[in-house]
Amino acid sequence: MTTTSTGRFPIVANKKKQLHRLIIDRLTNDLDTLMKAAKAAHEAAIHEENIPDNKYDTLSLEASYVAQGQANRAQEVKRALQAYRSLSLQPFDASAEIRLTALVTLEGDDGAQRTVFIGPQEGGLKLLLDGEEVLVITASSPMGRELIGKSLGDTVEMGRASYEIVGLC
Repeated sequence: MTTTSTGRFPIVANKKKQLHRLIIDRLTNDLDTLMKAAKAAHEAAIHEENIPDNKYDTLSLEASYVAQGQANRAQEVKRALQAYRSLSLQPFDASAEIRLTALVTLEGDDGAQRTVFIGPQEGGLKLLLDGEEVLVITASSPMGRELIGKSLGDTVEMGRASYEIVGLC
């Protein structure tokens, strides 16, 4: 296996492929759960026991709002899943600039490390890979905007904290 980073804890290139698979698996499971929940909420909205007795009985209406919200979220996850399935993972060498599909390890002034993956969608998704938490971010997020175009060894400021880019894959 080849590494494309420097620092105390090099990132193995194969790790990014594993992470990509984890993201797809998570989104697939989330989509399945959302579809089931939307169907259950829809069934509750149209169930005969939930037919309103008066104008103040809003159980059916509330259930239909929940069903619509879950269906909308399911469509968002479906689009994200399609984006990740068609995503081509790009290799990064030690001189590369950070862009979409970069797996980046940051080290704070206190020595603590955190790893982020720059994906096309679903920023905020957290996954465990080999016991390490990886945060999915997008290029349009504040952290993503700070990292895009930077290289291994650069320092980035995020809020009051300063991080050095110590790994790039």
